[in-house]
Amino acid sequence: MIELRKAKQRGYADHGWLQSWHTFSFAGYYDPQHMGFSVLRVINDDIVAPGAGFDTHAHSDMEIVTYVLEGKLQHRDSMGNGSLIRPGEVQRMSAGTGIRHSEFNASASEPVHLLQIWILPESTGIAPGYEQKTFPEHEKRGRLRLVAARDGADGAVTIHQDARIYAAMLDGAETTTHCFDTGRNGYLHVARGTLALNGQPLAAGDGVKIVDEAEILLSEGRLAEVLLFDLP
Repeated sequence: MIELRKAKQRGYADHGWLQSWHTFSFAGYYDPQHMGFSVLRVINDDIVAPGAGFDTHAHSDMEIVTYVLEGKLQHRDSMGNGSLIRPGEVQRMSAGTGIRHSEFNASASEPVHLLQIWILPESTGIAPGYEQKTFPEHEKRGRLRLVAARDGADGAVTIHQDARIYAAMLDGAETTTHCFDTGRNGYLHVARGTLALNGQPLAAGDGVKIVDEAEILLSEGRLAEVLLFDLP
């Protein structure tokens, strides 16, 4: 089963300094039909104005993955980490027993566009953790590059859940496939551009639930960048 949810069907909030599109219920957006999918709880598509950002706030018992599309995001947390997250980099923060952090647009003139992803951990009360890695464009060009996994396989960041996140960039004649093991499902998020999933046209912001499908084909990309979640 392939179930499409168009970008315009997502929740939306305009805070002035922040424009945020919510794939699943979050903050002031509540939809009981869209509370998450499998262990995937949040995909927020955020554009943060120059110099603005999220003041210090707390999280616990959540795997948080940040994927920057444009601009630079300044991160600081209560573990002592301070870093810039740029396009091509993936940050993983395990909130565990509790962490406080802030995220700000590092530019005074340009917005930052990012995806913030929350995944439910397989166990609560773990020690907080932080990781950030770079995945160059050539590793994602025309293929699904593993960027997050429970076992940290293939140089991916390590998440505390039996889930895998892949990133791909497709344009022109480039195609790629993904096979799901028995009992596994998927979720595809189109970060930008257009492409087709098993021939079905998709555009930026669209999301697709993939249930009981042995294999999918991604093709017909036009400056497309996608994230694919392989989920229990």
